Parts: sequence; C-alpha cells; structure tokens
Amino acid sequence: MGRSSSSTQATPAAELAKPMPGSENAGKPGYYTVQRGDTLTRIGLDNGQGARDLARWNNLTNPDVIEVGQVLRVAPPGGAVETAGVVVRPIAPAANSSAKTESAPASTGVANDEGLGFIWPANGSLIAGFDEVKNKGLDISGKAGDPVSAAADGQVVYAGSGLRGYGNLIILKHNNTFLTAYAHNQTLLVKEDQKVRKGQKIAEMGKSDSDRVKLHFEVRRQGKPVDPAKLLPAR
Repeated sequence: MGRSSSSTQATPAAELAKPMPGSENAGKPGYYTVQRGDTLTRIGLDNGQGARDLARWNNLTNPDVIEVGQVLRVAPPGGAVETAGVVVRPIAPAANSSAKTESAPASTGVANDEGLGFIWPANGSLIAGFDEVKNKGLDISGKAGDPVSAAADGQVVYAGSGLRGYGNLIILKHNNTFLTAYAHNQTLLVKEDQKVRKGQKIAEMGKSDSDRVKLHFEVRRQGKPVDPAKLLPAR
C-alpha cells in the first residue's frame, strides 16, 4: 500500500515532503488515517459505511489503492447517507423510544434496532457467541449449501472475498446506523448495489477461509461490533 514508482530515479526531496492526501483533516471527527494492512472494505466495515461510498466521498480513482498515512472521509458529507445513488436518511428515534426499550419483552430482542426487526440469518445451532476481542459476531453451524438469509431489508455494499479472515463475504447496509456481515459462504447469490429483503436468500453456507462449515454473522452499529444475540428474537 506504500508508494511505488516504475522509475529508478531518486524521488525529489520536494515530493518526499509532500503531505499525504487529506492530511489537513487528520484527527477530525468523521475522518480516518490509513494504517498498514488496511483495505477500503475493512475501513468501511469498521466505520459503518460501504467501500464504494468511501471511494466516492474521497474521489478515489482506484479504490484498491490507498496509502499509509492518507486521511479518508468516513462519514457522509451531509446529514444523509447516499449509497449507490439511494439516499438513506438517519432514522429519528420516536419521542417515547426510551420507554419502549424499557418495556420490550426479552423474547423479541432489544428495541433499539431502529425498527429493522432483525431475524436469524441461518437455521443452524449457535456454536460460538459474541466476544469483543475473540469473536466479533456469532458463529452458526450448518451444512455446505444451507441457505443464508438477509437479517433485515438492506442494500449490498460488498460481495467478494477481499477481506482476510472472512472468506466469501457479503455486507449489507440497512440504514445510517446498521451494517450486517455474512462470512465464510460457499456461494454468493447477490451483487453489490443490489437491494434485498428481510429473509431473502443471499448466499449458501460454506467454509471459505474457515476450518469448518459455518456462518459467521456480525452486526455493526456505526462500525462498532455489537452482540447480534441482543438484536435477534429468542429461539
């Protein structure tokens, strides 16, 4: 990801001293400084955004090329998120949302999912729970080819195998707050920018980049991993 040149000539001192793109925004809210090993997909996942949105907001001609030290905008320029031409406006909480949260029955999951009503993305048994350090989601068992379903309505912001440790991965953006990720699939059945509905089959379970067949499922709230079990209905 560092700079490279096809020329064997020494780089002029003036160019070496040239500030990295976006350096004037370093440390500001809504911006991120690229670290070694980063990819645009990883940065997007960790900040609750799609890689294509990041590329557009930062005028990246080649989204596969980012440089260590480069400063990227990771928050939308305005008050609404524009994903692949579709404006997704933040959902304002209801005036009595706190009261609803306190009275919500445990059997229906917590009430702070902004009305998305997440469902389980696979029918297998839970084989590994959420851990902020060791496991940033849930691992669900199954057989190769078992259906993987969208946990809520959303739009595909990533479908591919470019994120190390996730295998064949799908990332859905649901609104200005939530992303979900579906990893280790055998087959991906949706493409980037495609809109999907809750319960729609989006992939087939597999063991890509994994030692066993399973679905690794993550929920990201503004980029931060949260325990999906607290947002899913009780089984």
